[in-house]
Amino acid sequence: MRTIMGYERANGEIGIRNHLLIIPTVICSNQVCSRIMQMVPDTVAIPHQHGCSQIGADKSRTFDVLAGTGKNPNVGGVIIISLGCEVVDPIALAEDIRSTGKLVEVFDIQSVGGSVKAIQHGVELARKMRAELDTMEKVPVPLSKLKVGVKCGGSDATSGLASNPALGVAADSLIAEGGSIVIGETTEIIGAEHVLAKRCSTAAIEQQLYHIVDRFEKEVERMGADMRGGNPSPGNIAGGLSTIEEKSLGCISKCGTSPIKGVIEYAEHIPDGGLYFMDSPGNDIECVSGMAAGGAHIVCFTTGRGTPTGAAVIPVIKITGNKQMFDRMSDNMDVDVSDMLAGTLSLEVAGESIWQEIVNVADGQLTKAEVLGHQEFSINRIGPSL
Repeated sequence: MRTIMGYERANGEIGIRNHLLIIPTVICSNQVCSRIMQMVPDTVAIPHQHGCSQIGADKSRTFDVLAGTGKNPNVGGVIIISLGCEVVDPIALAEDIRSTGKLVEVFDIQSVGGSVKAIQHGVELARKMRAELDTMEKVPVPLSKLKVGVKCGGSDATSGLASNPALGVAADSLIAEGGSIVIGETTEIIGAEHVLAKRCSTAAIEQQLYHIVDRFEKEVERMGADMRGGNPSPGNIAGGLSTIEEKSLGCISKCGTSPIKGVIEYAEHIPDGGLYFMDSPGNDIECVSGMAAGGAHIVCFTTGRGTPTGAAVIPVIKITGNKQMFDRMSDNMDVDVSDMLAGTLSLEVAGESIWQEIVNVADGQLTKAEVLGHQEFSINRIGPSL
């Protein structure tokens, strides 16, 4: 059994990082959470604009994403900070996360007595919890438990020709080890959904895949909008992508060749072993945040135009097939497979280089986004606020 060094969690999952996460239940708690993060090293806060005046599916989504992020196996402990009057229930959120066996503390700003006292109280809790997390030691854990999201953003013509197919080879390697791959971006399989549908392991899963695409297209139609101009984006078009079908065909190559074992909702828990599709937007940060909330340990992110973004609790590996962009944005890029386009690097060797990067990052190597402190986080929303 192949192993990496990681953290054994109480619920049997494995973590490759040991974050102390500070969660605001509502936008009103953002500043307090951010100040605590600034004052206590090795903590991560996830400011967001939600948690108040939400109803129905949107209220549930905010709760699910916050809970899922807290339950991510890369998180060792959580501090939840509420204002005290929002629609997201902080006690229910704490109990949901605590069910995984993690350290969890919760308090509200109104009861503590305002921002200054809340920051002081939060700093005290964070220092104590961080010290406890620092006593946890890494141990050998099975590589087969690794869950990796595959994502593309800031795509250009090199994405579909080089970086995405190479990532697909690496995805197949992880699945061969017994791990999980999750691909998302419902908006970016449109025009190629029939190709993915043929790879679904059952007729029911195939119908689910078609259903989420149809659901999205009907929502766009209901809004009286047109995807063209938004997808492909102006940057995609400038980078040589002419149609959504062309973009989609390149997009789907990053998940490899394995059969699709299931279709899951945004931020839903990613099952063990195999390839899964998560219904999620093409928006980079919303998509990656949904994968993290679903339990992904790492996201591999291909880009031809270049993007610096990372994620709050999971490493994001940046991969490109665009040599000029790699040289220009080397501060942000982890893997360069542009020699594929020069004919001096084979698809298999390029895929192996990405696979080795995944293993190294899972074993503790920091990505460029982690080194630079990129901790972006965003919750995809469904409807209007009240």
